[in-house]
Amino acid sequence: MRALKLLPFAFALAHLCVHAQEPSAPKQQTSVVFVYRYKQFVGSALAPSVYCDEVQLARIENGRYFAVNVDPGPHTFRSNDKQSGVQLDIKPGQEYFIRVEIATGLMKGHGRLTLAAPEQARYELRSNSLKPLDANKVVDTSRVTVSEAKFDQPLATSSHKSSAPSNPAPNPNPAPNTSNDVTGPVNEVTLSDSAPDTSSQMSLGDAARAARQKKVTSGNTSAQPQ
Repeated sequence: MRALKLLPFAFALAHLCVHAQEPSAPKQQTSVVFVYRYKQFVGSALAPSVYCDEVQLARIENGRYFAVNVDPGPHTFRSNDKQSGVQLDIKPGQEYFIRVEIATGLMKGHGRLTLAAPEQARYELRSNSLKPLDANKVVDTSRVTVSEAKFDQPLATSSHKSSAPSNPAPNPNPAPNTSNDVTGPVNEVTLSDSAPDTSSQMSLGDAARAARQKKVTSGNTSAQPQ
């Protein structure tokens, strides 16, 4: 009887052990999006909100920045100017940079977002004019951090390979040389004041061979006994 009462507990314990032994899927590495704003006199009193997927992250002050951790996948960022925004396809473990610009209006200024190049944004975030955002301006405290930005790792640069090889391979079927090369040194060249005969197409090699043949003929004639 006691064994029958303990049987449900044994099944429940076995079920928990099976689930505990199942390997959990590895969680993808999150990425960081830095949002910053220049320190400028125009609109310095404004603190427009920044949204990610229509969820308010923080209110960005003049000359401040913050970082937000996001999961890989498509995300949309905007400020209070709904005409301007940034759509990103976030890759795991990457860094992205968004700059907030103030567009002055008739009654009120608006914040507009611009995607910044990493090479430029890193330089601007290291500027002494920019400081981390005040903690009381953060709305989404679970994802937004206001610690000092430090870039210890260099940017990943992609090597662009040239389409033309530096040492091209020799042509296995070179084009034949149609010009008549001079096979030996030219000992004598006869010059003439008369205009060349355009009807005969004699090359320099033909002229050199004719000159050598003439020299050999004259030498044989002079060597014969009188």
